[in-house]
Amino acid sequence: MQAQPSFYDQANELIADFSSAMWGIPLVCLLIGGGLFLLIYSRFLPFRYLGHAVAVLRGKYDGENDEGEITHFQALTTALSATVGMGNIAGVAVAIAIGGPGAVFWMWMSAIVGMATKFFTGSLAIMYRGKDSEGKTQGGPMYFITEGMGKAWKPLAVIFSIAGLVGALPVFNVNQLTQAVNDILLVPQGVEVGFTSNLIIGLVLVAITAVVILGGLDRISKTASRLVPAMVFIYFVAVMAILFVNIDVVPKYLGLIFTDAFSADFYTGDKLLGGVVGGLILLGIKRGAFSNEAGVGTAPMAHGAAKTAQPIREGLVAMLGPAIDTIVVCTLTALAILVTDVWQTTDANGVTLTASAFAKALSPAGKYILLLCIAVFSISSLFSYSYYGTKCLSFLFGAHNKKYYNIAYIASILIGATTSLSMMINLIDGFFAIMAIPTMIATLYLAPRVMKEARRYFKELG
Repeated sequence: MQAQPSFYDQANELIADFSSAMWGIPLVCLLIGGGLFLLIYSRFLPFRYLGHAVAVLRGKYDGENDEGEITHFQALTTALSATVGMGNIAGVAVAIAIGGPGAVFWMWMSAIVGMATKFFTGSLAIMYRGKDSEGKTQGGPMYFITEGMGKAWKPLAVIFSIAGLVGALPVFNVNQLTQAVNDILLVPQGVEVGFTSNLIIGLVLVAITAVVILGGLDRISKTASRLVPAMVFIYFVAVMAILFVNIDVVPKYLGLIFTDAFSADFYTGDKLLGGVVGGLILLGIKRGAFSNEAGVGTAPMAHGAAKTAQPIREGLVAMLGPAIDTIVVCTLTALAILVTDVWQTTDANGVTLTASAFAKALSPAGKYILLLCIAVFSISSLFSYSYYGTKCLSFLFGAHNKKYYNIAYIASILIGATTSLSMMINLIDGFFAIMAIPTMIATLYLAPRVMKEARRYFKELG
């Protein structure tokens, strides 16, 4: 007699089905097709003004008296602290484990298109800031929907905010950080890992997170602006060392990323429209979206708090996110996994696969360097996502209730630490998809107004 699936198995399957249903052809067309439209419609504007974007980021155009709470640099690092995290380390590993090298190419494509999307959403976050129930200026998709499109469109803003309450939960980051601590630190020391050890890790993360997020955006942005650049630098140096050790095979794998993108020889996931290449493209786009969140709508909530009177400046700063996040950091992770050959010699997935690459190339210190980067990336992500969730709750139920989200958020850290990778990644994927629908609809609707503002801005700039 066949055993009945447990409640946990049933829940896992239900969440997986939900994620698959949300990430169908319509959403891919909306995200990538919409992003391509924005890229062409703007006449590749984001790429033509990269130098100016860097100058804005460096503070050349900062105005102390401009409305907002944080600088351009703090806005970008707050947004990046959410995206430069497990999406870059564990998410890329998941993509390669399922899709092979070709998945990386489609992550790149999603990032290039995503830069245009981020330019528009970052600009809109400043163009249409609104006031919360306490009278404080706020930005984000829920505000540019209601302020830019009108009150009749408020249901779209509500859908985004409800999905954001779940999408902003830190369960995936916590899950992978717990796995990293177990595999890299505890198991090699002979410590028995299981529910108890995972719960202890979760409790430690609860303590760290509570100290920072209860201090509000100012503490979050200042912490992120210090942590993120330092960790990206350390991670960059470590991967450069791995590539140097394996320099003879780097050209081979760079070439394989391009050729496998169209042959999908290593793809083991579900087919799309009857083909493995379609399945590989969808995998790359999903993992790219999880990595840089272009079109999802989280980053505009951070950029909407920037001190600036010029929406286009913040749009230019926002577009740097996918370039740093996916084209630089994700490529580093991918090459580390590919050149060390661990993707073909181990059954590991997620962060464990990346750890295997670091351990093989930089033994014995490699895995501990990775653990340090993972810890900082993950913990900084916890800070930013809590800010996003409180903004969604404030919009729905009033700013005076946002403290209740922090309580639920901190409790969810324990859930993330003690549940499976597949359940966590499918849960967040599904709600990211729901968030992307109102964000992209509003962005496409309001795109002509952004371009009108951009023409005015660049004309004045000379």
